[in-house]
Amino acid sequence: MNAQVDSGTPPKTEAKQEAIVNRLTCATLEGVNAQVIEVEATFTKGLPGFSVVGLASSDIQEAKERSKAALMTNGFTFPPLKITVNLSPSDISKKGTHIDLSIALLIALHKRDIQEEGLFVFGELGLDGRVKTSSMLFPLILSLKEQGIIKRAIVPKEAIVHLSYISGVEFITVETLDEAITLFNEGAFAANTQRFDYRSEKLPLGEVDYYYEKKYAYDFSDVKGQGVAKRASLIAAAGMHNFLMEGSPGCGKSMIAKRLKDILPPLTEEEILSIAKHQFLDGITPNFSAIRPIRAPHHTATSASVFGGGSSQAKIGEVALAHNGILFFDELPHFSKQVLEALREPLQDRKVHIARVNAKIEYEADIMFVAAQNPCPCGNLLSKTKACRCSEIEIKRYQNKLSDPFLDRIDLFVVMQEVSSGDRGDITSAQMHEAVLKAFGKQKARGQKRLNGKLIEEEIEKYCKLDNEASGILEGAIQRFALSHRSIASIKKVGRTIADLNGHEVIERADILEALSYRRRR
Repeated sequence: MNAQVDSGTPPKTEAKQEAIVNRLTCATLEGVNAQVIEVEATFTKGLPGFSVVGLASSDIQEAKERSKAALMTNGFTFPPLKITVNLSPSDISKKGTHIDLSIALLIALHKRDIQEEGLFVFGELGLDGRVKTSSMLFPLILSLKEQGIIKRAIVPKEAIVHLSYISGVEFITVETLDEAITLFNEGAFAANTQRFDYRSEKLPLGEVDYYYEKKYAYDFSDVKGQGVAKRASLIAAAGMHNFLMEGSPGCGKSMIAKRLKDILPPLTEEEILSIAKHQFLDGITPNFSAIRPIRAPHHTATSASVFGGGSSQAKIGEVALAHNGILFFDELPHFSKQVLEALREPLQDRKVHIARVNAKIEYEADIMFVAAQNPCPCGNLLSKTKACRCSEIEIKRYQNKLSDPFLDRIDLFVVMQEVSSGDRGDITSAQMHEAVLKAFGKQKARGQKRLNGKLIEEEIEKYCKLDNEASGILEGAIQRFALSHRSIASIKKVGRTIADLNGHEVIERADILEALSYRRRR
């Protein structure tokens, strides 16, 4: 790009030629969202030097040495000029080794005028010129795609095993810096990748495909007895309702929680990719399966580990990692008051907000909350064979750890019975999953974007229709039990899921009565 400025003065005897400013497009992560970055470079006469400006982190500053070594080990003579690389916009902090390739290409092609609009360049460089992937690459490109910004990109060949799951983006793969330089010299930017298919069962509904797997690592047939708890589990799974089990130690609470994830509703492609993005941010390599995640932090977990945090840079926490899946709290009252009260926000808004001095970050956290607790500190309050060793004050203190606003956000409460020798497993995970899929189909046939347990106020009025008899029963319950507005909405949502499982178009008498049977008694 040779630009001449007409100042109105006579031309000098020697024409002054401005330095070429070349640019390539890259990106950086701000929390979970990508921000487009322009990598631009100038080469001017002066004392040879190499500097990177624009709020670059230490890993980008180290890119100077990686780029120099990669170029020189591949026969490139470093120009004896003052090289300035700017990362724009300059007021945003940038991080990530994936900017290496852009910097090296600008130096290698400094005599050329690069004009490749809409082409993103990503890759970390080895000292020998190999182009390597980084853990940031998948979240970056997925976020850019969700924003409708990216159409094609040069990426490391070793990253394509994951990136090919992102549809709508043309990927040009390279293995070495030489290969990338040749691409620009020849202008051969044809996509050379194929889109991957999900190796899962497919449920087409309308114009959208939903994916699920018939894999039951833990089967509900192993749970002996507990018919009410298993019925409540089916309802919770079908509508993604928040669910609390209370019972003596060893009655099967944790067994049920482990088996829930295998019978949950199917996922869209976007939801599978969103789960994978959060896993990459946690340093986990995802398998892109259509099984929803389950996270079960210990009750000694800190607030930062549950919700995310860090002193200077926010990290993803357990709540966000459970996005589109289950967050399971065993021994619920043993969690700190701070954690339990802070959980009210993601249960209500389905997002986690982290505020730090350097950043304010928002993670998606559309979770199904499942919890288990004993009835008292010793666990024997409901036992018919063991004596409770707790005083009334201890029991009251134990139960009062859970506030009413927190408990109001839980849809289903079940008191579990002790296991007896005659109990048998009467239903399998496959049977329960089949019922969930049918209920899921009914919800989507009504045009619901959200599942029953996640409906917002206007959607409850639209989809949770009660017949006259059911309306009368609900009105009576409101007067008798002084139900809060949130409790009424919760009962309607549970009733809607029960009606779907029972094959009813509207919520009928039996549906609302069953929904009321799962409300909290205390």
